Amino acid sequence: MKRFFAGAAGLAIAAGLAVPALASETMRSVPFAAAGEAGGDAEAGSLKALTFGKWGVDLDARDPSVKPGDDFDKYANGGWFARTEIPADQASAGVDYDVYNLTQRQLRAVVSGAPATSQVGGLYQSFMDEPRVEALAARPLLADVAAVAAIGDKSEMARFMGGTQGTFGSTIVSGGPYADTADPTVNVLWLGQAGIGLPERDYYLNDSFKPQRDAYRAYIARTMKMAGNADPEKAADAIMAFETEIAKVSWAIADRRDIGKINNPMSSDELAAYAPGLDWKAWFAGAGIAPQKRIIVNEKTAVRDIAALYAKTPLDTIKLWQQFHVADNAAPYLSKAFVDSRFEYTKALSGVGELRPRWKRGLTLVDGSLGELVGETYSKQYFPASAKAKMEVLVTNLKLAMGDRIRGNSWMAPATKDAALAKLAKMDVMVGYPDKWRDYSGLKIDPADLYGNVKRSAAFEYAYALSDLNKPVDRKKWSMNPQEVNAYNGGLENKIVFPAGILQAPYFSESVDDAVNYGAIGAVIGHEITHGFDDQGRKIDAEGAVRDWWTPEDAARFDAQAKAFGAQYATYEAAPGSFINPDLTMGENIADLAGLEVAYDAYRRSLGGKSAPVIDGLTGDQRFFLAFAQAWRTKQREDAIKQQVASDPHSPARWRIIGPVRNVDAWYKAFSVAAGARYYLKPEERTRIW
Repeated sequence: MKRFFAGAAGLAIAAGLAVPALASETMRSVPFAAAGEAGGDAEAGSLKALTFGKWGVDLDARDPSVKPGDDFDKYANGGWFARTEIPADQASAGVDYDVYNLTQRQLRAVVSGAPATSQVGGLYQSFMDEPRVEALAARPLLADVAAVAAIGDKSEMARFMGGTQGTFGSTIVSGGPYADTADPTVNVLWLGQAGIGLPERDYYLNDSFKPQRDAYRAYIARTMKMAGNADPEKAADAIMAFETEIAKVSWAIADRRDIGKINNPMSSDELAAYAPGLDWKAWFAGAGIAPQKRIIVNEKTAVRDIAALYAKTPLDTIKLWQQFHVADNAAPYLSKAFVDSRFEYTKALSGVGELRPRWKRGLTLVDGSLGELVGETYSKQYFPASAKAKMEVLVTNLKLAMGDRIRGNSWMAPATKDAALAKLAKMDVMVGYPDKWRDYSGLKIDPADLYGNVKRSAAFEYAYALSDLNKPVDRKKWSMNPQEVNAYNGGLENKIVFPAGILQAPYFSESVDDAVNYGAIGAVIGHEITHGFDDQGRKIDAEGAVRDWWTPEDAARFDAQAKAFGAQYATYEAAPGSFINPDLTMGENIADLAGLEVAYDAYRRSLGGKSAPVIDGLTGDQRFFLAFAQAWRTKQREDAIKQQVASDPHSPARWRIIGPVRNVDAWYKAFSVAAGARYYLKPEERTRIW
């Protein structure tokens, strides 16, 4: 299903919804892979978490022939690289997939045991009843395709577009509730650009993505033929031409994460006057949204220009485009011909050569549709109270360490320090699972109606999200399911969230060396904390309002350090011809570096002034940095890396290891890295932001 909110570089989250770029997530590589099509076959294996070695570091994964300063990723993980093959149905291999596949096995035990009369069991059974799905073929889709064909004018199409946010189909703009930038205690409507099917605008405009464009166009033609179109090749050309024009006026993803650019409040009437090409009354009516006094319009000029493009594009072309997207959204829930055709396209994005097994795709549907219902059982079975308590201690130590770094900051004025400390003090921490579980009793699930279940679930999810519009912000609500292998900072909500899914070894364990927990999950905690103080988080105050609380001198010093840090990343070639975009990845890079530094300080604090023991010839500091590097170990397909570089604000995993450590003094000391090493930086060249 399509995302509920596509504007502001919307970040994909568990239930298919999204929140604006003001919320930042750790983003392991699994959720990103293959546009939702990839994932390992975790059918076999233990339900217990993977712990490296006796105390938490995989000693055999190292390559001692590589010097730490020449390539810390290969030093820590080179042996693992040499013996690891990426499974055919995965875009990458690594710790993220290890933990993800573990959660899949755990979830399978939860879901497959649910009776068909329950919502969880009924939805899963409807997906797993492959003979019935095959017998129905394209029939469930035909009524929706016919409904688009019957649309008589552009106002009616605008109404239909607004309604697609809760069902199959697409829209040229997309919106949903989120905290107001001026008053973060109230949810207002956020609205932004939409309308393209490829991952990002560059896929339409850059020659390097021609193979992916060709695969997409071929997929459109196949889909239109299966949906009954008489001239699918001509239809595919028209659809591609329309989306290409949308891409030309759409904002680049780096601009879409800049709060200063996307914070454009206006009323419904002002929006209609600014972007008159779309019948906004019809669109809002279709979306079930009344006229609004305040809308945060994100990609302002893009919304205007896309509306103008809509006005001049023939209705017949837009109908073809809409029919394709209805069929594309529905394809995973139709017969094998539709599923295989869609996979033929998505594998061109990621290089994945094999479709996930059906049971795993069924889990994805259940997880996205009934996430907290499944999560409640999952949390009880796989996240004990003792783990929650230990994590809360870790988070407390990380917050204390961040406070020390703010107070000891040499370039920040006292008034700015006080404001930063106030924001840190008010930052809520949520671990494992929410305090209150969602009620899904209003969602009808029929074990014999997969297509209907998916549509009803989408409508239910949309209504749930929309119910927050113009209501007080509930900061206790989660934007991820407890079983998700990820974490996030809530942006305007000033909170950090760590689902139970990521709180498993080798990220976190109650039984490993403390240095390992601080180096692995501690760096994740530090990452999320420091998102509140990255290049965008620093523009949000303690209450969550968008406000410049820095002195001009502090801001200038911060920007200078960030620019120098970005210059390092601009030199990193993640794949042949694909260099990291520091403007796009700046916030995540800063959080990676500061998170590592804060985690290290917290680890040293946890020792209480005592020296850490030497274990297997490794000091505590060495174990800390090795755990950090092994928590990010990833072997990725080239196409997947290129997709990530083009569309993801997170740097590829290799550079999330090398990029931060070469700026940390303690790493140099721990591994005796000296001048002449490939990634050596002189002390005065190391970035020192937090």
